[in-house]
Amino acid sequence: MKRWPQLYWIVTLFLFVFPLGMQEARAAQEVDLQLILAVDSSSSVDAREFDLQMKGYADAFRNKEVQAAIRGVGDRGVAVAMIHWAGEDEQVVAQDWQLLVGAGDAEAFADLLDRTPRYVRRGSTAIGNMLAFAGAMMKAAPYVGRRQVIDVSGDGQSNKGLNVARGRESLLDKGVTVNGLAILNEEPGLDQYFRQQVIGGAGAFVISSPGFEEFGEAIRNKILRELEGAPLSRQDSEEEGLGVQFSQRR
Repeated sequence: MKRWPQLYWIVTLFLFVFPLGMQEARAAQEVDLQLILAVDSSSSVDAREFDLQMKGYADAFRNKEVQAAIRGVGDRGVAVAMIHWAGEDEQVVAQDWQLLVGAGDAEAFADLLDRTPRYVRRGSTAIGNMLAFAGAMMKAAPYVGRRQVIDVSGDGQSNKGLNVARGRESLLDKGVTVNGLAILNEEPGLDQYFRQQVIGGAGAFVISSPGFEEFGEAIRNKILRELEGAPLSRQDSEEEGLGVQFSQRR
């Protein structure tokens, strides 16, 4: 009988501690592209404008050209997630990681986006904090991408929180690319701010949209470009023209 407490603790450790160690040791699944969609949900974005953003994302993943690009990325597929963001402590995972390898997966993800509510309804614009949140989410993901991209959309410059350029550099050091979609309805020069302060990494670029009405076309073109790929080294991306502006204007 004296051995029972010792045996009890051995069994307890085996049941609870050992599985935790196995989870830590389990490698993340490798994918060809790991993509975070970061959607501006700050106070400057009203309900109609937010709905136009979400409709644009959903329509993009239903687009046949985008679906063909997903199939063309590689056999390992695309791991994609979405966050809604605004101020310093206002970042929410709106859709956790989904693996897309074909048209059916893209359609299912679009259906999820159609049903996604707005998780952040007001707040300032803290791009640096959003980048830190996205970077941590990328690191903790059950997937690891040969390419890792954070896709940022927004209609204003950062006005709160962490230094944006410093947050960007910490991501670049890890090999993550940050691309931008600047919505110019309130700040006509926002695309230049995105070029100088927000984007970076292999093949980084900015697309600009005159307003939320044109967002759908802009985000479709942006996602297409991200799926098609970019050079894997910063030197290559500089030779290709880091931060080139692509305007989607009618």
